[in-house]
Amino acid sequence: MPRTKIDFETVRKIALRLPDVVESTVRGSPAFKIRGQWLAAVPTHKSAELDSLAVRVDFERRAELLDSAPDIYYVKDHYLSYPVVLVRLTRIKPDALEGLLRMAWQAASAKKSKHK
Repeated sequence: MPRTKIDFETVRKIALRLPDVVESTVRGSPAFKIRGQWLAAVPTHKSAELDSLAVRVDFERRAELLDSAPDIYYVKDHYLSYPVVLVRLTRIKPDALEGLLRMAWQAASAKKSKHK
């Protein structure tokens, strides 16, 4: 069975199924946000590979992702100080992408709730 091609349209379909997520921009790049907190965006820095997605994750989770699947998840020097992991969309499976976006959604939802 051939693999489903993952692209930004796939990301859009998954992200917009999550509660309160809206399509927006970050630094002029397509992104998804919940109550002003960004979850995922097309990376804007030139060091990111084509067909990548930047997803907000905490540093501990990023380390786990990088260790578990370095062919899918990566980080470039520019992004080291940011809570983000870069994802090669051509290599991630739909269920893994959905889980990653759901994790970013939960983190952003919790962060916003603490400030209320």
